[in-house]
Amino acid sequence: MDRRLFIRLSGASMAVGLPQTALAQAPSVGPDGVPVPVDPAWPQTSGDPVFEAWSADFKSRAVAGGWSSELLTRELAGLTPDPRVLGLDRRQPELSKPIGDYIRGVVADDRIAMGQSRRASLSFLSSMEERFGVPSQVLIAIWGVETGFGAVMGQYDVIRSMATLAAQGRRRAWAEAQLFGALRIISTGEATREQLRGSWAGAMGQTQFLPETYVSTALDFDGDGRRDIWNSKAVVLGSIANYLAKSGWRAGETWGQPVSIPPGVPAAGRDSKRALAEWARLGVKPASGRWAASGDTAAALLAPDGAGGEAFMVFNNFAAIRRYNPSDFYAIAVGLIGDWVLS
Repeated sequence: MDRRLFIRLSGASMAVGLPQTALAQAPSVGPDGVPVPVDPAWPQTSGDPVFEAWSADFKSRAVAGGWSSELLTRELAGLTPDPRVLGLDRRQPELSKPIGDYIRGVVADDRIAMGQSRRASLSFLSSMEERFGVPSQVLIAIWGVETGFGAVMGQYDVIRSMATLAAQGRRRAWAEAQLFGALRIISTGEATREQLRGSWAGAMGQTQFLPETYVSTALDFDGDGRRDIWNSKAVVLGSIANYLAKSGWRAGETWGQPVSIPPGVPAAGRDSKRALAEWARLGVKPASGRWAASGDTAAALLAPDGAGGEAFMVFNNFAAIRRYNPSDFYAIAVGLIGDWVLS
């Protein structure tokens, strides 16, 4: 499908989550572009009893668990909650828009051109494809959507953000796990505290990995002994490839493709799968005129804008992309952008 035609499409609206890129807004602006007021209940100064109680308890538990008291004191000393992070966490708006509008928000002709240029110029991509089985255009697409090829990585202090979210309690276990991940990165010397900047929710670097994901999945693909997701293109793309491979990406298969649906055929969503041949017997047709998978491939039918809107047949690798960001719109956008980069 021609991207210039696609992004002009409109239809019924659907609530979708924001891509990681949208989480890396300027500190005083929320994901929907609305200024985030400073929450007076969580001042940006010392003396907050809730935060101080959590901090003391966290340090005590961490030391009892074998963490260095010196490290904890150095990294947490003088730390205060970030009211901007709390404001964003409490609001987390969803966008209600058609898939065409969503695509237009994350892709433009110049971004496609940049992706094509990078795919043509990065010599290590062929060996990366061979090692992980993930097509280079998909890696390029995620890189472009997440951070605009490294242009927007976020400026929040990850340690402070995770401490803020842990102290307020709604996602304490998750936030503390990410905080331990960030402390581990610092303690091993893989990155400095100053480097650990990201989205308000802790997503870091050009990959927008959370700290725990960095620890488990970032890969030293360029062989210099560092997993530098902030500066090394080889590490960035190799780490994305490793993440998708660990998420179940199947080599030689695609994510999905645009289709047309005859009246009366329900698009029940990604969890309602049938053999592709069965969908074809029901009258579903590939927009390109050719199926991108074999007839026995398990496939699900999506119509993000409802009846009469755009429709997509999605396969196993669609789920692998959703592991990166659990939004159907995000996964469709990545798949389409990858296809356009390849064209």
